[in-house]
Amino acid sequence: MDNLENSPSELVAFVACNGHAAASAGFAACKSCAEAVQTGFRRGDCKSGCVGVGSCVSACSKGALKLQDGRITVDRDLCNGCGDCAAAGVCPQHLIKMIPRKATNFIPCSSSEEDEETVRNTCGYGCIACGECERACPVGAVHIVNNHAVIDYSKCVGCTACMVKCKKKIIQDTLHDLAKLKDKVAFVRCSGGSRAQAAYKELGVKDCHEAMKVDPKEHNLCYTSCCGLGSCTQVCRFGAISVVDGTAYVDPEKCVGCRDCVRECPKKIISIVPYKGIKQVPCSSTADYYDKTQVCDSGCTACRDCADNCPNGAIYMKEMHAEIDPNACVNCKVCQYVCGRNVIREMKVSAAAELQRAALERVQAKTGEEN
Repeated sequence: MDNLENSPSELVAFVACNGHAAASAGFAACKSCAEAVQTGFRRGDCKSGCVGVGSCVSACSKGALKLQDGRITVDRDLCNGCGDCAAAGVCPQHLIKMIPRKATNFIPCSSSEEDEETVRNTCGYGCIACGECERACPVGAVHIVNNHAVIDYSKCVGCTACMVKCKKKIIQDTLHDLAKLKDKVAFVRCSGGSRAQAAYKELGVKDCHEAMKVDPKEHNLCYTSCCGLGSCTQVCRFGAISVVDGTAYVDPEKCVGCRDCVRECPKKIISIVPYKGIKQVPCSSTADYYDKTQVCDSGCTACRDCADNCPNGAIYMKEMHAEIDPNACVNCKVCQYVCGRNVIREMKVSAAAELQRAALERVQAKTGEEN
């Protein structure tokens, strides 16, 4: 991306907030955003986000800004880069930035909150300031400023490295498919079927967190099995996780590895794994062989056949179930052949995703040579 002169025609307005956590119902009667901020925020509101009153909309003479569902959107075709919406006194939260029209990567967050858990509870699009994007950028164009990531467009080359490495997957990119350009996805370490789901529904349990209050032993259930009640599906912004035959399943083609489902699962059986053609073991049971076979027909029994026959030594036993080292696995399929319970699954990667990954690696390598 070329360094651009700051003439209006080469700039466009950008709102550094993609949520509406600050657009509290208490602001509905306010006549300006400044008045809303002075009114104060309720518990659970993002104190750095858009208050959703729309002073910037009134300031725009081109009608390029609109208030929709508590969020300000910018019509890039109508915006002429005049900067009226970003002028001092319009947005008291200082969320509107004038950025190069040719920019392709965007970070729609201005949160100054220090606590990661608070950010996650407040807004699904909030930056947690983990720094992964900053470390991944090959040209030093991304920095953590006041607890959120900021892009220096005079340096950005649009390589998408920041987007790929973003833990929350909030960095937007207009040229690439976020659902394909990624290096990790979520994986549910359970393939236990509908037994648990049926038991919980019969007890009148409505969500996974409520299910944690039920003693599995009393109902002949696995302690680490998926509840099948879908708490994880409700937090997924990409529609990548669903309950299939009583157990949560992640579609790797849709998943972007944002970790929202990992955080939500009360049993902690969802983990982030490399998005490449390797094997995975959908079981995390620590029970012994007899107890495991009494409650599950598809769990790993730690028989060691897979580990003993793996030519690369990529499989080992961990707390009564098999684990696969993604760095050693070469996807040879021997473990699947010898597994008597057909537990082991293959993490398939589309050809298109492989091509995009190769392209990203070439861009990063070229950028590294130039610097």
